[in-house]
Amino acid sequence: MQCGLLGAKLGHSYSPFIHSQLGDYAYGLFEKAPEELADFLKNGDFSGLNVTIPYKKAVIPFCAALSPEAKALGAVNTIVRKEDDTLMGHNTDYFGFETMLKHSGLSIAGKKALVLGSGGASNTAVAVLQACGAQVVVISRSGEDNYGNLHRHYDADLIVNATPVGMYPNNEDAPLSLECFRHLESVLDLIYNPARTKLLMDAEKRGIVTENGLLMLVAQAKESAQWFTGRKIDDSVIPAIHKALRKQMENIILIGMPGSGKSTVGAILAEKTGKALIDADAYLEQKAGCSIPQIFDEVGELGFRHLETQVLRELGKQSGTIIATGGGCVTKAENYPLLHQNGRIFCLHRKITNLPTLGRPLSQATDLEEMYRIRLPLYQRFADHFIDNNGSAEATAAEILKIWEETP
Repeated sequence: MQCGLLGAKLGHSYSPFIHSQLGDYAYGLFEKAPEELADFLKNGDFSGLNVTIPYKKAVIPFCAALSPEAKALGAVNTIVRKEDDTLMGHNTDYFGFETMLKHSGLSIAGKKALVLGSGGASNTAVAVLQACGAQVVVISRSGEDNYGNLHRHYDADLIVNATPVGMYPNNEDAPLSLECFRHLESVLDLIYNPARTKLLMDAEKRGIVTENGLLMLVAQAKESAQWFTGRKIDDSVIPAIHKALRKQMENIILIGMPGSGKSTVGAILAEKTGKALIDADAYLEQKAGCSIPQIFDEVGELGFRHLETQVLRELGKQSGTIIATGGGCVTKAENYPLLHQNGRIFCLHRKITNLPTLGRPLSQATDLEEMYRIRLPLYQRFADHFIDNNGSAEATAAEILKIWEETP
């Protein structure tokens, strides 16, 4: 049985991993240009397909039959080749978004929900929200309710982003500002790369419920696998696959004072997890073509910090890595969302008397006690976890892995 994902630009997809956990069938990526779509659907060698942007509506004319869900939503994200060689179109996104909404724990009956976007994903979110009793308003660029008259809807309780705004590689974009939404209780974003879009991080700052689209991706894949195989798959596999995938995608970020052992601990973590280790300072030196002391000599600390932020902006977009940062990255607040968007941040603590200074311009020129006093509240602001690294590096790495693995 040959199944796969059909889309225009697929890049790196997590669907093959998800489906490898769901059934014993081959699953590939079918990246097709619009002019190739008709021939592929008529003559392609596949038993079942998932369909993503921009073909969820374009495939409908090629389906001899549609399920009630696909008809109602006007979009197809799952295709099965029947015994008579005709194609059956279905939509599993409804189940996916419904699962995501349930997981958020929100009670939305009678609440006002804004759905951003007017495509197939928007239609799905609208249908689920309305079925749950929400008052739904669709915000689009040119519709009656649009980004130019958002003030009419500042009383919204829930915002759902069903647009690609904020998706990798445009991680720092957001479809709107949350500043004026005084009654907002939650934000759901169907994007899952990055794990935390700017929209979700803005919502986090307000302490409200957030959820990204990764669980929806897994849940809809589970239901599509049922269509591919013709057998029931228990919903209990969804959280297990979701956790495994999230761990695979998540960065482990190490921060701490210069010489606190980030590179050493990072190397051990890389060996244990199979994730690539990136030393941000070494990466910066490679890009600059000279050493950090030379950079300080040429452009000073201010110039170095600017280069460091550029490097973290690039590295923070990556998924599934271990990033050992420079000790002073916390001195610029703008670095936090760059690290937080895809990562869990661990701060390593080592006694000041045990911190080496060789080759570290600031450590040599500054009283380390005073530096630590200034930076401690910044480390606290950035870190998800503080880890003692006064013992062995192996014990420190083990403690990080224990926390990382046990987080649901």
